[in-house]
Amino acid sequence: MQFSGSVEIAAARDKVWDFVSDPQQMGGCGPGVVSVYIVHDDRFSAKAKVTVGPISARFTANAEFTERSAPDMATVRARAKAPGTAVDGTARMTLRDGDVEGTTVMDWSADVQFSGMMASLGARLIEGTANKLIGQTFTCVKTKLER
Repeated sequence: MQFSGSVEIAAARDKVWDFVSDPQQMGGCGPGVVSVYIVHDDRFSAKAKVTVGPISARFTANAEFTERSAPDMATVRARAKAPGTAVDGTARMTLRDGDVEGTTVMDWSADVQFSGMMASLGARLIEGTANKLIGQTFTCVKTKLER
């Protein structure tokens, strides 16, 4: 599944970069994220509880930055597992100055593959839940950065 969008944030690009490139801070905005552990500069793991339709699962995810160029772009690759389900994905974000001074636009995209029990739920249900969680994440990011 492919997801993408743009988010305008009323904060300077360096401030946005510092937040979104920090797995601890971004993890704090992820719905259902219970913990984030930094393994190495470019590697981290997380635990999260996610519910899609009738299935609720506790995921353990391992992720790594495969590209990072401050304060312009980053790419993260991740694999998450829960009993009977796996999720693999790559997410990319680029930051650029917004039209209004002091604002930043984040363009993002994600390519995600589901297997196991969650995949059996169907694309429409998964996509709806994913869009809801993505929206909650960006609302949190904006709230924390636009203070």
